[in-house]
Amino acid sequence: MSGTVTPIDEMTLAGTKGKITVTTVSEPYGKNSDSVASIGISLKADATEPEWKVHIPKANIAQVIEALQKAQESL
Repeated sequence: MSGTVTPIDEMTLAGTKGKITVTTVSEPYGKNSDSVASIGISLKADATEPEWKVHIPKANIAQVIEALQKAQESL
């Protein structure tokens, strides 16, 4: 992945010592590629690279938030 990573927030992954990180990434797939929001999951508190990442284009963020709110209600 290329591009500039801008940290937005970091929180403890419940039940672990891991972290959830939220960032934005400009030009994640090379020059002129659209920026994305990135959510990373690290199972270790000191991990510099998350074990899992998801990139969400700006056009999909609202729909993903809505789906996550529905998931939260069903838990």
